[in-house]
Amino acid sequence: MHQISGVTKDVIWVGANDRRLKLFENIFPIANGVSFNSYLVRDEKNVLFDTVDKSSGGQFLENVAYALNGGTLDYLVVLHVEPDHAALIPEIIRRYPNVKVVGNARTFTILKQFFGDGYGLDADGRAVTVGDGESFTTGKHTFKFIYAPMVHWPEVMTAYDTTDKILFSADAFGSFGALSGNIFADCYDFEREFADETRRYYTNIVGKYGPQVAALIKKAGDLDIKYICPLHGPVWRKNLSRIIDRYKLWAECRPEEKSVLIVYGSVYGGTENAANVFAGALSALTSGKLRIRVFDVSATDVSVLVSEAFRAEYLVLACSTYNAGLYRGMEVFLEDLKAHAFKNRRVALIENGSWALSAANRMKAILADMKTISVTEPTVSFRSALTAQDAQKLFEAAAALIADTDN
Repeated sequence: MHQISGVTKDVIWVGANDRRLKLFENIFPIANGVSFNSYLVRDEKNVLFDTVDKSSGGQFLENVAYALNGGTLDYLVVLHVEPDHAALIPEIIRRYPNVKVVGNARTFTILKQFFGDGYGLDADGRAVTVGDGESFTTGKHTFKFIYAPMVHWPEVMTAYDTTDKILFSADAFGSFGALSGNIFADCYDFEREFADETRRYYTNIVGKYGPQVAALIKKAGDLDIKYICPLHGPVWRKNLSRIIDRYKLWAECRPEEKSVLIVYGSVYGGTENAANVFAGALSALTSGKLRIRVFDVSATDVSVLVSEAFRAEYLVLACSTYNAGLYRGMEVFLEDLKAHAFKNRRVALIENGSWALSAANRMKAILADMKTISVTEPTVSFRSALTAQDAQKLFEAAAALIADTDN
């Protein structure tokens, strides 16, 4: 049975939700599933924006056929060629043999890498190449294309519908999490149901390309946007600044809030104890007014830790020395932060070592490869289990970390 939803009178969501998929891109856990969004614009010439993942193909194809209501499909616009959006292109061409496929030069290069020349794209006149800033009209609607390279693949572009004031934003402004009937962000308690998954999606999927995201926001800044239609997550039609302002922060890797993230890697519990003592010191120093989160690097997926690091202003890393090096989970976390261009933070370090103390030096070496990371002193070093003197050092380190806070 079809399941479609109206965005506007002419624009229809024809995507699909997947709650069975456990790992997005076979990496990121998605306990709440994910939506694969596709949009049909009904006009004198009917236009489909992107397809969906192969796993959701049956639902998607049924939705498209129902929304067309016996009509023909004239154009398929490919904003992003990643297979979770492009997998059904060959089937769309097979079912609608007169459809023209709209993309840019890189779009068609990468599509041929995935599908070869035998899936119908090479038919005479099928491919329509559009440039940055170019437009085409389907009747009542005119679409202007805005290139967005590396948000987060090189061929990505967005499209602005000048009639309904819709920005079809590709992977930008998207989120993990399946949609539950409602397709609009304002139909949910966004902060409770989608905010964390939107941040986790941005930081892990798009986060490395902050300058490119900022460039897209600047390009779109002069547009009168009433709706944002991403390829994942809810559609935005109200309070668009809520998502745009967060993207501006994330694109510059600036803290979303004045809070402290404590991440520890502990083998037998001594380092965990140090992390908790440090958290208690922060609470005492700020009379409980500073938000503090503590995570075990071995028990929390690294995608969550990266997301939380982008949220917080201060970062505390407490780590056991392991085989005279760095505890593996902590090393993975820090290397992931570096890979996502993490910057602009104050960091406190705690190290533990029963017979060697080298964790702090290794953490400093990785942090040194990140921009504008300030490691506060003193670094707290202890052996095996905390002493009273060690606890005092933790208190002093906590005070140094938040010395400039007004909490």
